[in-house]
Amino acid sequence: MIVRTPSRPGEIIVEPSSSRHPAAAPDASGALRLMEETFGFLHSAALRTAASLRLADRLADGPRTAAELAADTGTDGAALQRLLRHLASRGVFQEDDAGAFGLTPAAYALRTDVPGSLHSAVLLLTDDMFQRSAADLAGTVRTGESAFPRVFGTPFFQHLETDGAAREVFDAGMAAFSGPLDDVVAAAYPFPERGTVVDVGGGRGGLLRSVLLRHPGLSGVLFDRAAAVREPLLATEELSGRWRAEPGDFFAAVPEGDVLLLKHVLPDWSDEDCVRILRSCRRALAPGGRVLVVDAVPPPGNAPHPGKDLDLLMMTALGGSTRSPAELDALFARSGLRPVRILPTPGFASIVEAAAA
Repeated sequence: MIVRTPSRPGEIIVEPSSSRHPAAAPDASGALRLMEETFGFLHSAALRTAASLRLADRLADGPRTAAELAADTGTDGAALQRLLRHLASRGVFQEDDAGAFGLTPAAYALRTDVPGSLHSAVLLLTDDMFQRSAADLAGTVRTGESAFPRVFGTPFFQHLETDGAAREVFDAGMAAFSGPLDDVVAAAYPFPERGTVVDVGGGRGGLLRSVLLRHPGLSGVLFDRAAAVREPLLATEELSGRWRAEPGDFFAAVPEGDVLLLKHVLPDWSDEDCVRILRSCRRALAPGGRVLVVDAVPPPGNAPHPGKDLDLLMMTALGGSTRSPAELDALFARSGLRPVRILPTPGFASIVEAAAA
């Protein structure tokens, strides 16, 4: 404790020590972890630079030095070496004893020519659309409103409608981001032998393609904005005659089906907008049908989970959120649906099944 000089004779003033003295110094490991986290923005910038330069593609045939890569990319060799050194310290690329850099499993996923490539996803998630919105996270926390309209002058999806380049980055990035989940979901859920599957807000239709390939008795409808369904992944000879693309607005109505898929759709929107989407699905649901919400469902507690990171992205850029089981149940109840079960997958997303109430 501290005894302070009294302001009047005979007065004794005692103050707790904690009001004057700082707490004990933080544990060294905790302080180091905090500093590493603080530099996270630089790591994102480094990943974006590596993706933009297609460094992983240039290492497909084996390790190369920074000088060799610099000659290929028209960059400064010393600066490129420092970039690669940083990424190697995070497990993206690895430097050998001769000073050459090679691929790691993480770097392999940055290649543009491999199945499940995350190259376009990295370019999307490090794009100005999200980076500048995240920079105003404090404004979102103060107001509860998405930062994107403050930064870009228009809501996210309106911006995509007027900026063709941003639209292409978004569509390609979302296809890459969600692509690895497609076959996982198609294998994890017991789809019916017959019926119609509608991929609501399905973009290029990667999930629907995986479902139809695994379940030859099903037909499908790819439903999204006209701009999104221009280059569907289902346009292959083996799926000929089993699907159709239908443009439209899922807030107004969706095509009728036995299984309605909503993959990475609801987190983009507010609760009120999600209810509108789910009500459209409820009206289109065939008797005995199911709605499948495929999203990251963050668990309670302090355990890390990709859904908790995605939640900040949704909050700052789109005004939506990733939702817990209880929050999804509340949306279902307002939409004429009832929860059935949650099926985990080997990926970061779960399959949340709902039926007509």
